[in-house]
Amino acid sequence: MLRKIQSDMTVGEIVARHHQAADVFLQYDIDFCCGGKKTLGKVCQDRNIEIGELLRKLENLDEGTTSQPPSPATMPIDALADYIEAKHHRYVREQIPVISVYTHKIASVHAERHPELKILERQFQLLAEDLLEHLKKEESILFPYIRNLAQQQPTMLPSAEAPIQVMEHEHEYAGALLENMRQITNGYEVPEDACTKYKITFTKLQEFEQDLHWHIHLENNILFPSVIQEENKQQKDRQNRLN
Repeated sequence: MLRKIQSDMTVGEIVARHHQAADVFLQYDIDFCCGGKKTLGKVCQDRNIEIGELLRKLENLDEGTTSQPPSPATMPIDALADYIEAKHHRYVREQIPVISVYTHKIASVHAERHPELKILERQFQLLAEDLLEHLKKEESILFPYIRNLAQQQPTMLPSAEAPIQVMEHEHEYAGALLENMRQITNGYEVPEDACTKYKITFTKLQEFEQDLHWHIHLENNILFPSVIQEENKQQKDRQNRLN
């Protein structure tokens, strides 16, 4: 949670200390860039915003965006699928519209001096489109299969091998787009003339990248091999019962 935010702090100072606060300010259309020197109290007074409500939203924001689940390698496959969907799928869906706004804004303002921002905006759009479709496939096909497999219930697929190959291929595509974005921005290096929105955008993109890397790791290196292992185990059990 974001602590020690007071009404006499400037909105620019708040975002500088807690970049997650930018999301809340964006919801209220509060300018923390050019108007960053105004205090939170003054902004609320000028915009007729109830300051108590705004402070509560700011204080309820999480300081971190990613965390490792306890012993993911030992989690049952259905529990791990649930965890990935609840945490990482939700994070992707929440952050894509926010980051899309930021990449568009900085490209609109700074592309004349930094033309790479237009490319960055397009690369993120491609990544967003691919990821949203990818999540739908996992949630409608692969994850239900995994849950049924874990409970030894009838499944619609003969095996998870084919959909897993598709998911891994799409992970590679997402990883390539992330690498393109990192190269375009020289490792998200912030130029000297960058405004606050510019800096926040790069921070958010780095956090998105870190979360997606962990997300893909959990699936490629833990969940998917465990699913294939469980399939093989259940197949052997069935063969043993027939013999």
